[in-house]
Amino acid sequence: MSVLIIRNATLALPGGTRPAGALRLEGDTVTWLGPVAELPAESDAQVIDAAGLLLSPGLIDLQLNGAFGHDFTADPATLWDVAAQLPRYGVTAFLPTIITAPLGAIAAAQAAWAAGPRAGDAPAARPLGLHLEGPFLNPGRRGAHPPEHLRLPDAALAADWSPENGVRLVTLAPELPGALALTESLVKRGVIVSMGHSHATYAQARAGLAAGISYGTHLFNAMAPFQHREPGLAGALLADANVVAGLIVDGVHVHLGAVLAAWRAKGPGGVNLVSDAMAGLGLGDGTYQLGERAVTVKQGAARLSDGTLAGSVLSLDQAVRNLAALTGCGPLAALAAATAVPANVLGLSPRYGHLAPGAAADLVLLTPALEVAATWVGGRLAYHTEGIPLDGLAS
Repeated sequence: MSVLIIRNATLALPGGTRPAGALRLEGDTVTWLGPVAELPAESDAQVIDAAGLLLSPGLIDLQLNGAFGHDFTADPATLWDVAAQLPRYGVTAFLPTIITAPLGAIAAAQAAWAAGPRAGDAPAARPLGLHLEGPFLNPGRRGAHPPEHLRLPDAALAADWSPENGVRLVTLAPELPGALALTESLVKRGVIVSMGHSHATYAQARAGLAAGISYGTHLFNAMAPFQHREPGLAGALLADANVVAGLIVDGVHVHLGAVLAAWRAKGPGGVNLVSDAMAGLGLGDGTYQLGERAVTVKQGAARLSDGTLAGSVLSLDQAVRNLAALTGCGPLAALAAATAVPANVLGLSPRYGHLAPGAAADLVLLTPALEVAATWVGGRLAYHTEGIPLDGLAS
């Protein structure tokens, strides 16, 4: 089994950074980390000198609708094409997100996920399961979701939704009839349930949390505005220390003041950075698909013809840089919001989202400006930025 050693990097660890650190990978697993001075000598290992760079767990995106011209709802088989390109953004794992669509779209996505990557494919980001964002959403807070396909919660429709069948996360509106019973059923199967695209009052949101909801989909977006006498869903997410809130920090979806308020209310561990990116990610201005709808991307914003926001063109590494700059939280806290936090949400810690012996060898090397230098998935090099030399890197 191949052995890779990355040395002289600054390690991003939960308790702080470790300068002049080293990491040993054997196959797809981290087997040792510590100071370079204590690194055991090995004669047959590939050794990479990462001096001046920060070594972090790979980024995990819990809400990605598509990228590079591909839309997962319209053509779920393209998730593997997108997975091959995501390491350029430091992303090593993600949840392909299926929005509200004709009922067959979910089954098609489950089949595409179960089919797995093509034999001989290069290392690519891991699709950890699907995020079903709909169809159990409130029509009054539907955003870009097509109203004709929205439905009331239906236990029969969701009968085969489970991690084993590819469904990892479900977003629903907790105030809809049957939503709480369905939440309890899904949670018992190991599905993470999130509330979003909702007009829930504070009391209705609290009832959702009591039923087992543990996440909030894109805080502030597609939910009733926070008011001091009726804080609503946003208030419930901000007030509860046990629930994590997804946040799109692209400068379009959420005002700087709201980002700061969310960060100060939830703090490290309570905010999960998501991209909510759609097919325009990685491409320029133009018209792209989101499910059945045409979306125009212009000047960094993705909108329907009526001006409604329809996903983003934000990359997750840019979200990390944005959070660090806007809040002053520093690189470690910003990185944790896209690594340890989403891994914890999915119940996949410490295998994912952490640098530790026994963790998956999903890693990203970053410059001091948090730009991606190189990405590994399962111990295999998936991306290297030209112009950033790494001594010992195999071509």
